[in-house]
Amino acid sequence: MATLALGAPYRRLWSATLLSNLGDGIRAAAFPLLAVTLTHSPILIAGVAVATQLPGLLLGLTAGSLADRFDRRRLVVVADAVRLAFLVGLVGLIVSGWVTMTVLYVVVFVSGITDVVRATAASTLVPSLVSRDQLDRANGRMVTAEIAGSEFVGPPLGGYLFGVALVLPFAINGGTLALAVALVASIPALVETTATAAGPGTPARRERSRISGGVRWLRRNRSFWPVPATSVVLAVTDSAWFTLLVLYVHDVLHLPFAWYGILLAVGAVGGLAGGFFAATLTRKVGAKATTLVCLGLTAAGQLALGTTSSVFATAVVMATSSMAFAIWTVQVRTTIQRAAPAQLLGRVISINRVLITAGSLIGASLGGVAASGLGLHAPFLLGLPILIFAGLFVAASRTTPDAPSTGANATTR
Repeated sequence: MATLALGAPYRRLWSATLLSNLGDGIRAAAFPLLAVTLTHSPILIAGVAVATQLPGLLLGLTAGSLADRFDRRRLVVVADAVRLAFLVGLVGLIVSGWVTMTVLYVVVFVSGITDVVRATAASTLVPSLVSRDQLDRANGRMVTAEIAGSEFVGPPLGGYLFGVALVLPFAINGGTLALAVALVASIPALVETTATAAGPGTPARRERSRISGGVRWLRRNRSFWPVPATSVVLAVTDSAWFTLLVLYVHDVLHLPFAWYGILLAVGAVGGLAGGFFAATLTRKVGAKATTLVCLGLTAAGQLALGTTSSVFATAVVMATSSMAFAIWTVQVRTTIQRAAPAQLLGRVISINRVLITAGSLIGASLGGVAASGLGLHAPFLLGLPILIFAGLFVAASRTTPDAPSTGANATTR
C-alpha cells in the first residue's frame, strides 16, 4: 500500500529495480558455478569475484558524472539493455559449447559496469518521481526490493536453476532484464535534467562533465562529512569479518557448510526489515540518533561474535547487522538526495559508493591478515575501536548531516 501511494512512475522504477536485482542475485550464484565447470584453478575462480567488484572502484565516479550529464531514465534503460545483450550472447555461447573463462570474465566485468551505472542513475532518478518529504519512504522500499532480489530470492534461485541446466539462470536473468527495461522506458520524462537543459559547449555543460565537482561540494560542506565517514567505517568493519564468515561457520561454530546459506538468509530477513522500517525510525529519532543506532548495533554484534562461539548469537548478529546496514543505506541515500544540488547528485552518490567499495576491499584485506595471525575471532574485534571512534565523532558533530545550508547549495549551482 505504501508503494502504491508513491505514484505510478515510482512503482515502475521499483518493479524494475526488483527485477534487475533478482537477476543480480541469480547471476551472483550462477557465475562462480559456471566458472567451476570451466576451470579448477582457485585463482581463476577467485578472479570472477574480482571482475565483479573492480568496476565499482574504477568507474564509480565516472558513473556519477554520466548521471549528472545525461538523461537518467535513459541511462537506466541503456545499462540494463547492454547487460541483456551480453547475457543473450553468453546464453548462445553456452548452448553452442564455445564459452570460455575469457568470455565469462568479459560478461562479468560488463555486468559490473552496467550495474554501477544503473544503480547510480536509479538513485538520482528517485527525487524526480516522489516529493521531497517522501524520499525516505521511497528509498526504504527501494532498498527492500534490492535486498529481496539480490540477497533473499536471487542466489538460491540461481543455484537451483543452474542445477537444472547450465543455461537456465542466464536465460531467466535475460527475461527479468527485458521486463525491467520495458518498465523504466515507460516512465514519463517528468523532469528535464540540468544536463539536457544546458546547451553543448556552454560553461555549465563543461562543468557538469567534471568529476571533481562532487569533490569540491563535499569539501565545502563539512556538516555532510559524517555521511561518507560512517559509510567507510561500516564498510571496513563489516567486510573484515563477513568475507570470512564461511570459515567461521565451519571452524568456530562447527556447523556444516549448508548453514552458511541459512545464516545468509537470516541476514537478508534482517535487511528487509531494516529497509521497511528505516523511514519510520529516522522520522521518530532523527538522523544523528539513527546513525548512532546503526553503529551501536554493528559494534554490539561484532563484540558478541568476537567473544563467543554461539550459533544463536551468530544468527541474531546476522539479522541485526544486516538491519543496521539497510537502515543506514536508506538514510544515506535520502540525505544525499535532499542535500546535494540536482546537477551534482550523481557525483555525490558515486563518491559515497566508491568509498564504500574501497572500504570493503580494505576491510577484507585487514580481516584476512588478522585472522591469519590471531584466529577467526580477531576480525570481529578489529572493528570495535573503529566503530567506537566513529560513534564519538558522530555524537560530537554540532550539526546533523540532513542538509547543508541554503548558501552552500547555492554556491555550487
